[in-house]
Amino acid sequence: MTFKDLQLIEPLLRAVRGEGYESPSPIQRQAIPLLLTGRDILGCAQTGTGKTAAFALPILQTLYKQRAGGSQRRLLRALILTPTRELALQIAESFQAYGRYTGLVAACVYGGVSQVPQVEALRAGVDILVATPGRLNDLIGQGLCDLRTITIFTLDEADRMLDMGFINDVKKVIARIPAARQTLLFSATMPKEIEALAAHILKNPAKVAVTPVASTVETTEQWVYFVDKPNKVNLLIGLLEPPDAESTLVFSRTKHGADRICKQLCRAGIDARAIHGDKSQGARQRALGDFKSGRVRVLVATDIAARGIDIEELSCVINYDLPNEPETYVHRIGRTGRAGLSGIALSLCDFDEMAYLKDIEKLIKKEIAVVEDHPWPMQVFEPAPPKPPRPPRRSR
Repeated sequence: MTFKDLQLIEPLLRAVRGEGYESPSPIQRQAIPLLLTGRDILGCAQTGTGKTAAFALPILQTLYKQRAGGSQRRLLRALILTPTRELALQIAESFQAYGRYTGLVAACVYGGVSQVPQVEALRAGVDILVATPGRLNDLIGQGLCDLRTITIFTLDEADRMLDMGFINDVKKVIARIPAARQTLLFSATMPKEIEALAAHILKNPAKVAVTPVASTVETTEQWVYFVDKPNKVNLLIGLLEPPDAESTLVFSRTKHGADRICKQLCRAGIDARAIHGDKSQGARQRALGDFKSGRVRVLVATDIAARGIDIEELSCVINYDLPNEPETYVHRIGRTGRAGLSGIALSLCDFDEMAYLKDIEKLIKKEIAVVEDHPWPMQVFEPAPPKPPRPPRRSR
């Protein structure tokens, strides 16, 4: 099947060819024809499946035809709500790329930066708005953004919205959108809260699921190293020292840990950047830009910061800290092995994380292969002693 078989218009086919796409992914084959008929969609798809194009292309086609057949006045007609700044920027870039020959204008609003350029873009007129919930509600509260003309609403990464505590902000936005609209909800997992939200906002939706929620990317090799916590950084440095080790994304459980790992790598002569929620938006974009361009080959990230990272041909993901939620492991390793390419996922597991590893293997229904021969084998086979409580501060 080709994109032409999906009945896409020539301006979109031309843009798709320009992006180097040859044939649609499974979720694109399923979702695009349904969306072009105006159906609501409930999509369950993990990262790296081509989900953004699956909703962006039909949205662009629908708006293009509406604009060609009616008023040329530019109205905000499509809203895409997404949890993180990085993901919002990535989606906006995709709309701009796919819609470059349509004359449609897409803008992006997100927090952590000045709102002035974003407000100027809204005042100049946009057809499509990609937004994070907090900044969008701020602009609505200031009377700077009006959603009464929205005809297509997309809620992306709904489960991450829930994890990050944004659901109430999402509901505030939904309350300001016309009830007569087409609604798209995409989520990598479907917890009960998301199922309840979907039942509330979707009307007779078509359901699209391209892979089981717990599945991991088939083209990704998975390995685990058993190592004591103090030696993790030594093992990581050893894994990253070969000059042919390229484009590696390292996951840390905490923001402080990401900064510490980055400093230790740099001291070892491995150029790395850290990206997490405490970094300014400018710093996060510079770090991501350096990584995408190849100026640095190692990016250390927390889960929230990494959710919106979309990097072609990412060769390796390393779990420096195993996640305590097994679903997070699936999201992490989904950053590599994308679009049919091969990838490697390595995990560094200390004794205290053995239970996390068992939960992950139970979820993905397979045992992860163990690397037995490495310089820093596990020596400690008992839980770490609890940290002593901090003494109370003396009042001055």
